[in-house]
Amino acid sequence: MQAISLLELQNKIKNSIDIAFQDTYWIVAEINQLSANYSGHAYLELIEKNPRTNKITAKIRATIWASTYSMLKPYFESTTGNSFKEGIKILVSVTVTFHKIYGLSLNILDIDPVYTLGDLEKQKKETITQLKLDGVFEMNKEIEILDTAQKIAIISSKTAAGYGDFVNQLENNDSGFKFYCQLFPATMQGDKAEDSIIATLDKIYGYGTFFDVVIIIRGGGSKTDLSCFDSYQLALNICQFSIPIITGIGHQRDETIADLVANTSLKTPTAVADFLISNLQNFENILKEKSSRLNELISFKLNEQKIIINNKSLYFNQLISKLLSRKNNELEKTKAVLLSVTNVYIKDKKNDILLNESRLKQISSNILKNEFAKIDIMSINIKHSLTQYFSQQKHFLEVTSNTIKLRNPKNILKKGYSITTQNGKLIKNSEQIIKGEIIETELFNGNIKTILIDN
Repeated sequence: MQAISLLELQNKIKNSIDIAFQDTYWIVAEINQLSANYSGHAYLELIEKNPRTNKITAKIRATIWASTYSMLKPYFESTTGNSFKEGIKILVSVTVTFHKIYGLSLNILDIDPVYTLGDLEKQKKETITQLKLDGVFEMNKEIEILDTAQKIAIISSKTAAGYGDFVNQLENNDSGFKFYCQLFPATMQGDKAEDSIIATLDKIYGYGTFFDVVIIIRGGGSKTDLSCFDSYQLALNICQFSIPIITGIGHQRDETIADLVANTSLKTPTAVADFLISNLQNFENILKEKSSRLNELISFKLNEQKIIINNKSLYFNQLISKLLSRKNNELEKTKAVLLSVTNVYIKDKKNDILLNESRLKQISSNILKNEFAKIDIMSINIKHSLTQYFSQQKHFLEVTSNTIKLRNPKNILKKGYSITTQNGKLIKNSEQIIKGEIIETELFNGNIKTILIDN
């Protein structure tokens, strides 16, 4: 058996490959590894995976020489809007080469970014579909943003211009609203952005319900920096977050998956700040409107009760006047009757005296004196009785007048008493009160409305 050297075998393989693969070939592959050295050359590991098992079924090294890479990379990124990086599928034109030391490899000559663009769009659609199948796509949108949202957790880079614009817009709002903002720094672009933002969300979650809203902002940067915001894992974390999330990633035309699943998506950090200010302004306007309506209602009710009290006061004054007038009339009639009776009695007595004058003259002077004395005593008694009767009637009228005045509702209310009604009915005991309906308490100076929550 004749042996050959390794170099001879390598030369045979190289010659065979050079003869068999003289053309260029367009191939589809995924970048598994990518590195560029100081000279500008790019070295890749291309793979193909089984679509069902996701296992690698083919692998090969590839090279892009510096002269080609310096044009191919910016062309790809400007066309697709995504970084030329590991994990993406590419359609490239290659030649097959064999090196006696480095072995079999591909030399990449050209790239079709349209294929990658379509594949990325496909991946984006698949991610959206998966989120919907998982039943989480709308979860964060279903959380209502508080009208008084003022405690804000911010995920951003501390040095990002968008962060500064956001804070400046909030602090210098025309309405003078105060916001509490806390920055949670995160990497907002590159390969580490996805994990960094998810880790930051976990930190904010540790604060429980302290924050009203979470803001993800970046502002500026190229379109290629947005790829992390199409991540399934980041979108899944946003969907299931317990606090409403607002995105202001800073691109006018591009809508990432993070934008789609967030509670609210706005184009710029400044727009997010304006949204929060407007949200608080709307709440203040509602409060002002309700306050105005409440003041109008209170004024109306006070005027209404004032009219009712005035009407009742007028009614009681008229009633008292009528009662006093009636009592005075009764007193005058009683006085007239007494005077008439007295006069008749005295007249009768005088007639008796005149009729018996002759007989009396015959009676001794002592009996006469006694009789006159009796008449004098009787007259004094009558006058005393009349005086006492008139005094009693006058005292009765004064007591009656004072009683009526004391029973005047104004005087009763002045002493600290109150009148309690519900639905226009007077409340005399607690069993009459209906829970949940307005109880109106009338005081000497004003009314109180209350609602009984529990007995």
